[in-house]
Amino acid sequence: MSDDVWSYALKLYAREGIKAACLSLQEGGADVCLLLASAWLGSSGVAFEDARMNALECTARDWREVVVVPLRSLRQHWRELARQDASLASLRERLKQLELDAEKVLLERLESRAKDWPRGVAEDLARWLEAAAGDAGSLRRDARDTLRIAASLS
Repeated sequence: MSDDVWSYALKLYAREGIKAACLSLQEGGADVCLLLASAWLGSSGVAFEDARMNALECTARDWREVVVVPLRSLRQHWRELARQDASLASLRERLKQLELDAEKVLLERLESRAKDWPRGVAEDLARWLEAAAGDAGSLRRDARDTLRIAASLS
């Protein structure tokens, strides 16, 4: 694949509207790392298959639930308190970096899981994103479409 998934994710996430779209989908229950990895796979021409998506979801599930979600929850819990406590604000920033590091590890695990999947013509991007977004994508189609359009330009 042309870029590693981390580089691809950073470039895509930096595009206008993508952060808001990803966070909207996350609020609806989607996994942002799975969305970004799916965009990467679809843009790279990896054919969508339900079994491949299931493999990615299985790869992501434990790390997300045991590592990423608890870090995010604690960071969010500290948001208000950190506004009034400089020491806690500093710790919260370190926690934010740790959460980002954990998401990088997750993306690397997803990339490793998909390393042997053959590439072809990028025609399954919408299917990858629809599957990764799940119910959140159905409820927040605008966010999913924003992500799809930006990924198709990558």
